[in-house]
Amino acid sequence: MQLRALLDERIVIIDGAMGTMIQRYKLQEADYRGERFKDWTSDLKGNNDLLCITQPDIIREIHRQYLEAGADIIETNTFNAQAVSLEDYNMQSLSYEINVAAARLAREAVDAYMASHSGNAKFVAGAIGPMNKTLSLSPDVNQPGYRAISFDEVVAAYSEQIRGLIDGGADVLLVETIFDTLNAKAAIFAIKKYFREHNRSLPVMISGTITDASGRTLSGQTLEAFYISVEHAEPLSVGLNCALGADQMRPHIEELSNLASCYVSCYPNAGLPNAMGEYDESPETMAAKVSAFAAEGWINLVGGCCGTTPDHIRAIAEEMKKYAPRRLPEIVA
Repeated sequence: MQLRALLDERIVIIDGAMGTMIQRYKLQEADYRGERFKDWTSDLKGNNDLLCITQPDIIREIHRQYLEAGADIIETNTFNAQAVSLEDYNMQSLSYEINVAAARLAREAVDAYMASHSGNAKFVAGAIGPMNKTLSLSPDVNQPGYRAISFDEVVAAYSEQIRGLIDGGADVLLVETIFDTLNAKAAIFAIKKYFREHNRSLPVMISGTITDASGRTLSGQTLEAFYISVEHAEPLSVGLNCALGADQMRPHIEELSNLASCYVSCYPNAGLPNAMGEYDESPETMAAKVSAFAAEGWINLVGGCCGTTPDHIRAIAEEMKKYAPRRLPEIVA
């Protein structure tokens, strides 16, 4: 597999934040609606995934900027593009269409880049986000046993998203920003089910989220428990993203590097949010911090999450040229 060969050769670069880049366009309600949805009954501003249909040129351009900055893997604009989250906009029926459109936009950007940069393999990762309903936690403090959704409903929503991403041309599936491992296990179940039914498979990347200094996910798992919970999926990589900046993520990446038998990924935020909810860490500062992870031999893939831009990815990509990738541990039978 081409991506696995690249991972053995050097540290692979993942792109940066999609939402941060979309914010730069200062889009209004009418921009989200476009002509097709001008009479939609719900407010649509903030439905970034819908922009794959209504503003495809913007999404394609953001992908292009990350590719030009040095990203090897670009993520589809589908973080909330499953029926459960799209229900907030009464758009659950559009899940498959949005995912196909998103993957095609990323595919077009990658193909165009590779056509003008011979010898540079680039990959599309179908982004599968955490969903806005959780299987492990009750939304009602007075009913701790209550769940807003069932495992089968989560599987069904993810199955539709996965089908769209693959039909649109994704090379890899990325289950990311996992704060509830049971939701992630439903996504993994849906992925494996698709592979069985269609007699094909793609590499699967998994990225969790440690939410605070306790070193646990929001649903209470330690990093080791999280890794053991998803190890059965035989992922190409396991890593961490979001919630923390590189400083706060450091001990957890070190721990994961010692745990994982697969490749390790890391794409932190550009520091912690300031009082206005914005991220201030400069590209140079962030690049220096993640380069320390590479110097220790902890990582195979690195990129950026909230607050990061093509400038951050460019600085990180340049730093990573100095270091060899983490070596996979030898498994003793």
